[in-house]
Amino acid sequence: MTIPQSFIQELLARVDVVDIVGRYVPLKKGGANFMGLCPFHGEKSPSFSVSPSKQFYHCFGCGKNGNAIGFLMDHVGMGFVDAVQDLAQQVGLQVPDDDISPQERERAAAARQRQATLTDVLEKAAEAYRRQLRDSQRAIAYFKGRGVSGAVAKRYGLGYAPEGWRNLASVFPQYDDPLLEESGLVIVHEDDGGKRYDRFRDRVMFPIRNVKGECIGFGGRVLGDDKPKYLNSPETPVFHKGRELYGLFEARTAIREQGYALVTEGYMDVVALAQLGFPNAVATLGTACTPDHLQKLLRFTDAVVFSFDGDNAGRRAARKALDGALPHATDTRSVKFLFLPPEHDPDSFVRAHGSDAFARMIADAVPLSRFLVDAASEQCDLGTPEGRAHMASNARPLWAALPDGVLKRQLLGDLAELAQLDARDLADLWQQASARDATRHAPAHEAPPWGSAPSDAGWPPQGEPAPGGYSKPAQRKSGEWKNGRWQKKDASPWPPQPRLPRTPATGRIDHAARLLLSHMAFLEHLAHEDHAVLCAQPAPHGPLFAWLESQFHEQGALPWAVLRESLRGHACEALALKVMTGSHAQTEGELPELRLELRDLLNRMLIEDIKAQQKALIALAPHDPTALERYRALEQKRNALQVIASGTP
Repeated sequence: MTIPQSFIQELLARVDVVDIVGRYVPLKKGGANFMGLCPFHGEKSPSFSVSPSKQFYHCFGCGKNGNAIGFLMDHVGMGFVDAVQDLAQQVGLQVPDDDISPQERERAAAARQRQATLTDVLEKAAEAYRRQLRDSQRAIAYFKGRGVSGAVAKRYGLGYAPEGWRNLASVFPQYDDPLLEESGLVIVHEDDGGKRYDRFRDRVMFPIRNVKGECIGFGGRVLGDDKPKYLNSPETPVFHKGRELYGLFEARTAIREQGYALVTEGYMDVVALAQLGFPNAVATLGTACTPDHLQKLLRFTDAVVFSFDGDNAGRRAARKALDGALPHATDTRSVKFLFLPPEHDPDSFVRAHGSDAFARMIADAVPLSRFLVDAASEQCDLGTPEGRAHMASNARPLWAALPDGVLKRQLLGDLAELAQLDARDLADLWQQASARDATRHAPAHEAPPWGSAPSDAGWPPQGEPAPGGYSKPAQRKSGEWKNGRWQKKDASPWPPQPRLPRTPATGRIDHAARLLLSHMAFLEHLAHEDHAVLCAQPAPHGPLFAWLESQFHEQGALPWAVLRESLRGHACEALALKVMTGSHAQTEGELPELRLELRDLLNRMLIEDIKAQQKALIALAPHDPTALERYRALEQKRNALQVIASGTP
């Protein structure tokens, strides 16, 4: 999304940076400026200045500075577009977007309004759960038994959902309001005449907040040993568990002060650790750590420590976290992995051994580089050539996912030493393997304009090598020189064969649409930025992806036959039929291969999207001091994606 510079200037002219900063930092008038304690580093005397005349903030201690947009990005953790939209909403401006139609813009506005309405509903429920906690001795006893104080319970907004099937009916008089179902608070049993009942019953409640502090969902834990022990809100328009971290809103300041974020596996880990002196803890919501999770954390710190149980399940979770962390492991960032004894979680370990012992465990956590080597070497006998070769094969995709830099080159040397090879030899072998993979899984060429004459069947010009090392054989005309003239030989006894019609090669976006229409369940595995780049595609593709995502959230994965019926009369019907009919419409291959295909397509789309964002940042640079920093961050991300795109199918 490209936002005109003129709009940015108008927006900054309308907002007051003192008002924006003052919502998060207590400020006092000091001469012409306002002063406060810097939210970006720990200090006892105020060195953080906010200038109403310059509409700028600056910390004389750590050097942080910027405008209102930069503050929301640096302190709240918003992306640039989100920060602009948030400020625009506050002052009643509409963010222009010339790339989409008025209809799409209207739908986007309606979606934003719907999200705001859902968060209002969830906030109301959260307040009701907090009131219920004050009246439940059982729930209070549970938290006290876990060592949770009233102050910590208030900080995290802990609550209690009482027993009974329809307690929320006293909170929401219109219990049949569709918003209650859409927000995940109420379940509708269609097989039982549309009977409605509360999702959360007799559970202590953990409200899940986004980086702006809005309630977007809940986690509920039983007070006894019933199953399931933990119950999360379902996926909704405002809540996607693969993108959110429990406790991040509450931990933002502590993360900056402590210098690192501690990622745990459960709600109680976060709350208990905050009680025990580790308020910089966050938790994934029952899923493995995703690149989205890490990206959010890295807005607040350059150091992340993952804490896992020492059992097999913990090792598997750590391995998934490693995959998500690799593209973000630049030379200036630290990612570590902490493995606790199998009998302990973070809460029990601190209570058994003390805070100092846990702090030493954090300091001695396994660096990403060592864990990468361990993961590649798992079940490989490094005492044999076969085992070392297997290790090198395992290490190649992990190493390729790292952004280029000193760390990546050092790891190449370490892995080469383990493989008993020279680093250059190992790099050459991996490069050859990547080239073979790229050839084997080469994407279809972009289609020529419809109605145009087909080119020469996709062959490169004579004399130029094709991607797989082949070249089109030079055409040798039948004949010979005779008496100084070229004379044709007799025609071939075979009649000339008609040229076969060439099936038009499909484009990248069409193929992505085909894969998702054929295998809708793939949407579950996409990150937030994947969804965003798909929905941002020009019409008609973007609206089709947006419609498909909405169908997935509402009804789950559906086969193409059902989607075909739902599309009748829809504006996207023509495009869907185009990509799902014809000889090219069959997605052949095993599901893992097709998912890799889709991943490659998305990576290439993300690269193009990043290029567009960088172009916009170049225009912003003279007026926005944060533009260059954001440009560099995008460049690192782009380089990482380009490495992945060149080394994976």
